[in-house]
Amino acid sequence: MEALDRKILEIVQDGFPLEERPYAALGRLLGVSEEEAFDSVERLRKSGVIRRLGGVYDSRRLGYISRLCTGVVSESELESFAVAADKIPAITHNYVRSHAYNVWFTVIARSESEIQETVRGLEAETALHDAHVLSASKMFKINTVMKAASGLATESKVVDKLDLKSAEPFVPEARDRRRINLLCQDIPHTKTPFSDLGIDVAEIRGDLDQKIMRRFGAVLRHQQAGFDANAMVCLAVADTERAGALLAEDPHVSHCYERSPFEGFPYNVYAMFHGQSEAELEQSICSAVSALNGPDHAVLTSLKELKKTSFVYFA
Repeated sequence: MEALDRKILEIVQDGFPLEERPYAALGRLLGVSEEEAFDSVERLRKSGVIRRLGGVYDSRRLGYISRLCTGVVSESELESFAVAADKIPAITHNYVRSHAYNVWFTVIARSESEIQETVRGLEAETALHDAHVLSASKMFKINTVMKAASGLATESKVVDKLDLKSAEPFVPEARDRRRINLLCQDIPHTKTPFSDLGIDVAEIRGDLDQKIMRRFGAVLRHQQAGFDANAMVCLAVADTERAGALLAEDPHVSHCYERSPFEGFPYNVYAMFHGQSEAELEQSICSAVSALNGPDHAVLTSLKELKKTSFVYFA
């Protein structure tokens, strides 16, 4: 990756200029031309480092809910399961992980019943069985960006249990629904993407101010960005507050949640760890587990990415 590309990648994850000519603003910030800044971002898009450039919205504020789901699929049936899940827009992420519960996927929908219906449909259509829908009782860390030069996930947001359950819903008008629908997808590959979409940048800033949008910027493919190793670490701890606070401060952790344990899976804190190598990943996990006094835990490494997309709101 070229030096300019690295610098731009650091900025555009959470600081993409919300201006009519964003690449001109980016160029001024870095002392390069608009054309050079635009070409750098395009290289990062074409190489696969940037998966999408757009808004990252808060599902709850928009009237949607998100659930992590898990289950068991035999190795011989994984391909057909992946094909079926890929056809369902509500499923955004789908991974094979190193555990008896080997498939882990995220479903976003308007209601709990819609999510349950999606999972039941998959069980009926595929070899998925022993499925569980897992809600988060607390989010310790969300909304992260990956900083290759300075470390890893450097931004965190702590949300208490009350916020999780009572976030004030945003009631969108037709103009809001159009804007959000367009911005949760990839913006045009042009030097004037917002005007080309017919969107006033002041409205985008308003979405951030109202906290219906968590950030505007680049969503990465972590492996292509240099974070080759990752694992979901699930821990059984008595003091979830302490564990969550400690893990939220760890720069290797991108997401951290409290969830209820279930039969065969006694863990109540889930943390996603990332590393630029397997050795770095292993060391970071060992350090975190040690700091928590060695609780019972499981390290679920990512064996295969079956699906990773962004949810399209108001489709």
